[in-house]
Amino acid sequence: MTEGKKLPKKKQDFETDLKRLEEIVAILEKGEEPLDDSIKLFEEGMEKAKSMKKYLDEAKRKIEIITKEAGLFKVSDFDETH
Repeated sequence: MTEGKKLPKKKQDFETDLKRLEEIVAILEKGEEPLDDSIKLFEEGMEKAKSMKKYLDEAKRKIEIITKEAGLFKVSDFDETH
């Protein structure tokens, strides 16, 4: 049926990372943290974003495989402005 690839993270981990990333953004937007702490938070946020992107990319590939196997596969450009 599918290639048997597992998503790199569980959905719960993804949602936990999203919540933490939102917290980091809120802290950084306040601009009240010392520079060194802000840099550490920024690095943590970038790692979370990278991990989340990997999860989303793998989920997209899995959906494309399932759709293709069902005979419904159609590639179209995705308009990122919407």
